[in-house]
Amino acid sequence: MKILITSATFFLLSICQSILANTNVSHAIAMHGEPKYNKDFVSVEYISNSALKGGNIVRSSIGNYDTFNPFTLKGTSAAGIGLLYESLTVGSSDEAFTEYGLLAKNIEWPDDRSWVAFTIRDEAKWHDGKKINSDDVVWTFNTLMGKGHPFYKYYYGDVSEVIKVSDNKVKFIFSTNTNKELPLIVGQLPVLPKHYWENQNFEETTLDIPIGSGPYKIKSFDAGRSITYELNEDYWGFKNNVVPIKVGKDNFGTIRYDYYKDRGVEREAFKSGEIDFFSENTSKEWATGYEIDAVKEGLIKKELISHENPQGMQAFAFNTRKDIFKDKRIRKALSYAFDFEWTNKNLFYGAYKRTDSFFENSELSSSGLPSKEELVYLSPYMDVLPKEIFNKEYKNPVTDGSGFIRDQLQEATKLIKDAGWKLKEGKLENSKGEPFEFEILLVSPAFERIVLPFIDNLEKLGIKASLRTIDSSQYQKRIESFEFDMVVFTFSQSLSPGNEQRNFWGSNAADTNGSRNIVGIKNDVVDILIEKLINAKDREDLITITRALDRVLLWNYFVIPQWHISAYRVLYWDMFDQPKQKPKYSLGFDTWWINQNKFNFINSQRSSN
Repeated sequence: MKILITSATFFLLSICQSILANTNVSHAIAMHGEPKYNKDFVSVEYISNSALKGGNIVRSSIGNYDTFNPFTLKGTSAAGIGLLYESLTVGSSDEAFTEYGLLAKNIEWPDDRSWVAFTIRDEAKWHDGKKINSDDVVWTFNTLMGKGHPFYKYYYGDVSEVIKVSDNKVKFIFSTNTNKELPLIVGQLPVLPKHYWENQNFEETTLDIPIGSGPYKIKSFDAGRSITYELNEDYWGFKNNVVPIKVGKDNFGTIRYDYYKDRGVEREAFKSGEIDFFSENTSKEWATGYEIDAVKEGLIKKELISHENPQGMQAFAFNTRKDIFKDKRIRKALSYAFDFEWTNKNLFYGAYKRTDSFFENSELSSSGLPSKEELVYLSPYMDVLPKEIFNKEYKNPVTDGSGFIRDQLQEATKLIKDAGWKLKEGKLENSKGEPFEFEILLVSPAFERIVLPFIDNLEKLGIKASLRTIDSSQYQKRIESFEFDMVVFTFSQSLSPGNEQRNFWGSNAADTNGSRNIVGIKNDVVDILIEKLINAKDREDLITITRALDRVLLWNYFVIPQWHISAYRVLYWDMFDQPKQKPKYSLGFDTWWINQNKFNFINSQRSSN
């Protein structure tokens, strides 16, 4: 792909061509339909006009960090580093997929969405006071495509050229006019200061404090242990409420992230008052771990906040690059060894639902048999797709929760034998006499209690599975280079899937280190459906194609689905106020603020203990 700033001649030609088409100019762009908020909107509905700025909070993270550059494959970036950077546009949390101008004052695009142009706000400035301009956008795009994380090549693969129209206007031209989400996702491009980065080695890790344009700056840091951000009083977006989508947000005076070696230590630090806000991801701890005085006395608030976010897929993920997992029958067989019902009853206190879709908890998830609309996309590939797609409803294996799964293991044994494995002295062997052995790689010790019963069931099948838990930096490197047999992984999804699906499931991504296709999927039908999804003509078409893709992924048994919950489990010391209206598609923590009277009281109580 050739990315360049075109000549004046080509620019004039492109302008003439655009005049012939109907050009839209707006403060926002929706994937389908119209933006919820019109050009005169003052703020989104899920903020409070009573929000105050100031105060200090402490958050937390696991592991360590070694870089302030989150845009490359190398290194582990610091928690919260995104607070420094801004994009041309930003989404709202109460719409499926609409982008509003952030750095951009307005957005232009033709009806066929074959290009998009952004006019940068005159007020937009870097932390050093220099104005943000088109050169920054062009340089950022070219650099991320050439030196950035592999994700960008997949996400922006259909962008053919980026043009500097003027000092404050930039235009992206696409290689296709069928990828309807391109104008929106191009707006999500994080914009970096050319004058800072062009003299730096962009591909190396760095702990030099960078320049950004966002509402926060780095105040101080202890490398790998903590980092503190301070609200930038001179932030351009705060002046005269010039950016409506940002009004009522970014309210904390300072935000410090402290690092802990594991979740257990982190959790105890929260209970003792060293951390102000905590998101609980362990059902056992949620059910039993907070029977403490601070919760009983109301000093710590414990809230289950419902949301409407797609839950994606958390699962045991196979690395199908490994010979033992290439056969779909083997992958299906191993799914019978995971006893979700027993796990949910005995380890999770019944908190979860089984995940049956890669797009769980949304209208995008498949169910029942394919609709006639889905069959339009599936039937042409009937000869190569699993036949069950067309005549069976996908269901995960179900047990009675007793822990005795003899029937399920018998089903697994049949599949394993069909795949050519034989039981010899209680151990499975293939035709070469090689044993069936693999490793389950974890990053969280909390998952060990969940994985061990699964390993016990695998052993009954003659399979030797081992468990290994490593630190976050090692884990990240192993994931990025696909050096694992099986992991527990979460494939997060949005309400409007598109270009990122290439990175999740596309054949090209399977051989690209750092891609999200950790499973190693190389499937022609999946590739075709991804492209059709990207080119969906409207919302209904997108839903139909997504459901078809979901079925193909499920019936190939690329993962063993685990569980989900459609709510945030949060705990926090009672020092915050929140807007009355919650956003549907996010927690909205950036709309909270500190109540100084509550803060003083909580601190007095914590210090007395």
